[in-house]
Amino acid sequence: MEKIFRLKENGTTVRTEILAGLTTFMTMAYIIALNPNLLTGFDVGSALWNGVFMATCIASAIGMFCMAFLANKPFALAPGMGLNSFFAVVVANVAALTGMSYVESFQSALVIILVEGIIFIALSVLNIREKIVESIPLGVRMGISPAIGLMLMNIGLGSNAGIYSENGGPFYVMRDFFGALTPSVAQTSMGSGYTQMILTVVTMFLGLFVIIALAKKGIRAAVLIGMLVASVVYWAGQALFLGTNPFASLSAASFVPPVADMMETTFFKFNFSGFLEIGWFTAITLVITFCIIDMFDTIGTLVGTASRAGMVDKEGNMPNMKEALLSDAIGTVAGACTGTSTVTTFVESASGVEAGGRTGLTALTTGVLFLACMFIAPVAAIIPAAATSSALIYVGVLMLMGLKNVDFEDMDQMVPVAIMLIGMPISGSIGHAIGLGLISYTIIKIFSGKAKDVSALTYVISVLFLVKFFLAV
Repeated sequence: MEKIFRLKENGTTVRTEILAGLTTFMTMAYIIALNPNLLTGFDVGSALWNGVFMATCIASAIGMFCMAFLANKPFALAPGMGLNSFFAVVVANVAALTGMSYVESFQSALVIILVEGIIFIALSVLNIREKIVESIPLGVRMGISPAIGLMLMNIGLGSNAGIYSENGGPFYVMRDFFGALTPSVAQTSMGSGYTQMILTVVTMFLGLFVIIALAKKGIRAAVLIGMLVASVVYWAGQALFLGTNPFASLSAASFVPPVADMMETTFFKFNFSGFLEIGWFTAITLVITFCIIDMFDTIGTLVGTASRAGMVDKEGNMPNMKEALLSDAIGTVAGACTGTSTVTTFVESASGVEAGGRTGLTALTTGVLFLACMFIAPVAAIIPAAATSSALIYVGVLMLMGLKNVDFEDMDQMVPVAIMLIGMPISGSIGHAIGLGLISYTIIKIFSGKAKDVSALTYVISVLFLVKFFLAV
């Protein structure tokens, strides 16, 4: 382990790395079931759902193994949120446009992901993606980490734990509980879901304060222990106050991986003829759109998380960035070949970094756990969203500390960072927020007579984002 991952050089141990990998896994395990839900329209149990489920586990693991052995970084990868929703919309539109079945349309759209992945491999090998990272102004780069922190807090407090009842839903903690005029209004609005909401709020904050208390004592496994405590509290609350068995799903769960369904529906099932039916202009536009979103989501996550972990130099550059970006690209190709949308670096990697993860052993551990989920997915599924929220809020708060590196006396820095701070949690897209930051930085420089301070590549990226945001196709 020492020879492969250089643990001493990075100030870590095998135990710390494994705990960090487990922490990362627990904060992102939701994607294992959520990704097939989103990509198949919640068609749980169908052959396509099973195929996407298997692809999610396998492609994520491949991406993380590459991150572990090529880049020796603690970052986890999986099909990206936002990108998977966009992919599902594309699949539905292709089906409506061509008259193909949903499965045939899905297999056609996988060609887009394959092309995107191949392009990214080429760009990574040629160092072009790394040059794009370096072209982002240092001030903007300094603001990425705290902006991601606000995004994590928004997910944890705002949208991670949705509750349904006979009155509809989903109901969320910030909007529907703390945002209600009075408790009576919240109770009337949520109906029977109100009790579950109370349990969710109590669990979320209890887990958060346990993590903080342990972290202040210097306990490296604080996030993991806090999540476990929160999970136990939630399970107990389900049994005592909701009258439900938190482990009921395990009794009827299948632990046999649905390999046959994946081979039938998604494994190397590229529908090239269906892809050609989309039309060249539409196909090229879709490929470019996926590339832009994925590229800057990945760059933002890598730069932001690495900054928080102290893995960047004085210029804000991360060693082995090329290898990390290449790992991400290989994960995307693996996702296309196995049957899922774009695989990207997950922002939840920050939870493992906070737990002390500093090397590829963290990513390797998380990848092994993802593979194991082909057999134990029902176990991962019982981790309550409220417990995950505790970790996301805590990590988000810590990433906000990166604001101390931003010069708020310099409008050239402050305005783009401020826009990213609000843009990232509201849009839900790291890439789009970075795009807004770069556009504002470029325009401010031009209007202040400092156009020459902006690099040519920053101009190009800003124009590409302007086209993406405003050119309807």
